Amino acid sequence: MISKVLSATVIGLDAAPVEVEADVTNGLPATIVVGLPDTAVQESRERVKTAIKNSGCFYPQTRVSVNLAPADVPKLGTLFDLPIALAILLASEQASFEPKGKLFLGELSLDGQLRSVPGILAAAMKARELGVKELYVPKENAKEGALVGGLKVFPVNSLKDLLGHLLDMEKLRPLKPQNVEEILRNFQPPLDMKDIAGQESAKRALEIAAAGGHNILLSGPPGSGKTLLARAMAGILPDLSLEEALELTKIYSISGKLPGSLITSRPIRNPHHTTSNVALVGGGNNPKPGEITLSHRGILFLDEFPEFPRNVLEALRQPLEDGVVTVSRASGSFTFPAKFTLVAAQNPCPCGYLGDQVKRCQCSPGQIFKYQKKVSGPLLDRIDLHVEVPRLAYEKMTAPAPAETSLSVKGRVQLARSRQRARFKKVKTNSEMDLVELKEHCRLGEPEQQVVKTAMQRYNFSGRSLHRILKVARTIADLAGLETINCDNLAEAIHYRPKTE
Repeated sequence: MISKVLSATVIGLDAAPVEVEADVTNGLPATIVVGLPDTAVQESRERVKTAIKNSGCFYPQTRVSVNLAPADVPKLGTLFDLPIALAILLASEQASFEPKGKLFLGELSLDGQLRSVPGILAAAMKARELGVKELYVPKENAKEGALVGGLKVFPVNSLKDLLGHLLDMEKLRPLKPQNVEEILRNFQPPLDMKDIAGQESAKRALEIAAAGGHNILLSGPPGSGKTLLARAMAGILPDLSLEEALELTKIYSISGKLPGSLITSRPIRNPHHTTSNVALVGGGNNPKPGEITLSHRGILFLDEFPEFPRNVLEALRQPLEDGVVTVSRASGSFTFPAKFTLVAAQNPCPCGYLGDQVKRCQCSPGQIFKYQKKVSGPLLDRIDLHVEVPRLAYEKMTAPAPAETSLSVKGRVQLARSRQRARFKKVKTNSEMDLVELKEHCRLGEPEQQVVKTAMQRYNFSGRSLHRILKVARTIADLAGLETINCDNLAEAIHYRPKTE
């Protein structure tokens, strides 16, 4: 007898349906799994066999054939354990239930308990798209699956419990659908701007970066607060929309890094400067998202910026321009989203005290030149805001004057983002404007054109620098509630560009 049970596999950032077919026939005892299974799927034979025995059933002592269709799609991971076990039980006539309209996912332990697996949200979205009514997943993954409406999501503890439900002996209760909006409203920022003394200029630049999705470079001596400022930026970013939260949750679920049932805040990723190219961009034999995709719609914070390998930094150039990264391997080509805000921090020289008013720099001119050339000009040109973070005086650090809270700054940022959504008719920031949108939304009057022309001639700005100045000026105008860009907006945007006379 041949049985068929529906499951799913993850390909890139999406799921694809997989039909698990099983056939029990006469012959020497053997279990054959076909359909491009990886090692983890091949090893499921032993897990499934022992789990079935320890769940009160018997494993067929004949030839068992399992096919994962379509056969030309690679099958990865341990999530096929549960559907394979059910298909074998159906084929051996130890269980009788209607598998139509049901999708099963889960890894089996030897005692028949279910362990969590990655990619449940993507599978749930695909299940809804296919018209599936019931989704059966490990208990730890149930809240993730319940984020998708229109499905009955059943949390399953063990194969024995699931068989009891399917055979109408002891019913499982579907999980109540998750209220995504309520979860998002309960987010609390980890660090408040008011807790950071001084550095008003840097805080202003971070507000602009958060409002328009602009890349920012913080430069200053050790201990001036660069890392604190970067981490506090997470508290002034606008709230995630429902669409963005589900998109991020799917990315983290597939990567096996989902901290709970839902991503409630914009991510801030902080990879070490020894991070490899593949870890940053993504890839591997079975391509997975890298740090730039994990920071999608959030912040990629690169501390000690010049200490990263040159080839790793250069890999950022294309994603910074396009907002996506394409990883090509023998198994196929995968495109991952990468619309992140780059926040980089660096010292001005190897010892860190070049230009410091208190401590004298110990570096030679050659050392300083070599250090500053570790980051290429084309990459620096893609960073919109270059900000100096100087050493704070003791009086400034201990001053009782209250600083502005992150909540207050966030209010202005949210208003600026709402203006951008209305302008572009979708979730998009000023930093993502193309040339056509730039000409339409960054029109300049005669005085403003003269300001830009003078700056271009004096500081030798490139064409890319001009476009980034206009984008930053548009964001500054949005923060001020202005319909058009004025000379003050342009002057502030020009102030944040590195200048060569």
